[in-house]
Amino acid sequence: MNSRLLGRTGQKVSEIGFGAWGIGKSWWGKTDDTESLRSLRRAIELGVTFFDTAYVYGDGHSEQLIHQAFRETRGRYFVATKCPPKNMGWPADPRTPLKEAFPEDWMTSCTERSLQNLGTDCLDLQQFHVWTDAWVDQDEWKNTVAKLKKQGKIRWFGVSINDLDPDSALQLVESGLVDTVQVIYNIFEQAPAKSLFPLCQKMNVGVIVRVPLDEGGLSGTLTPQTKFEKEDFRSNYFAEGRLAETCARVEKLKPLLESYAPTIPELALKFILGHPAVSVVIPGMRRVKNVEINTRISGSAPLPKDVLQELKKHAWKRTRHPIV
Repeated sequence: MNSRLLGRTGQKVSEIGFGAWGIGKSWWGKTDDTESLRSLRRAIELGVTFFDTAYVYGDGHSEQLIHQAFRETRGRYFVATKCPPKNMGWPADPRTPLKEAFPEDWMTSCTERSLQNLGTDCLDLQQFHVWTDAWVDQDEWKNTVAKLKKQGKIRWFGVSINDLDPDSALQLVESGLVDTVQVIYNIFEQAPAKSLFPLCQKMNVGVIVRVPLDEGGLSGTLTPQTKFEKEDFRSNYFAEGRLAETCARVEKLKPLLESYAPTIPELALKFILGHPAVSVVIPGMRRVKNVEINTRISGSAPLPKDVLQELKKHAWKRTRHPIV
């Protein structure tokens, strides 16, 4: 497993991380804790050292499973979690006062809950689960972050940027007040490469890429006939003809498959890792087979420049769907 620097933190983390939303028993339909724990253990065996979770992933359930896996393997790994907005509003609305989303007492209590769930005295990375640059000049969140760092409860601080709106955190990155950003970036969603990524490189801000496989659209397993469980948010995400169009666009990617990327998910992950601004990519890995597929690309030959250029032509302008 190759490692990369996570921006100004100076920490080396595996370039393939573990996205732990799906194991939290929320939004993804039926989830098996036994299989989730097997997946976590297998990821550790294969060299994964970065795990991304959040309190709202099952009201702490995802965090607790990570703690259990770490306790069993007795390892020390990098964990990034997230503080949800108090008003539970996704995405962040610039008109929302900071005191309604991230007041000091809320930030502190969320941090304490995550510390307890993860069985640790200090969070490697605490993130706001939403962000708007309308808050960048307000002192309360800055003072609280500084206080939590001084108390030794968090090491670094980042934000998870609103879906399909990478420019909504440009002022924050430019301010130098943030250590990392988490953003959607994949073959279909390439907007972060225009302004956000160059700025992150300039400011030495770590980049965590989420939704690398477009919520399964780039997994290579969906067909126009795929049905999702009622509790699975993808029944909405792929509604209104989006599933059929996604499958048609994936078909157009298949001629690019070669020995350096024999499957669609490997092609998708290698595309992301082909950008030098990216620190780590966090595909969801609820099953052992997904762990093994996603991790095997690290250390293999990168995509040639001509393939990366060709993939840039597959960007797809879409409207936001309500996901966390």
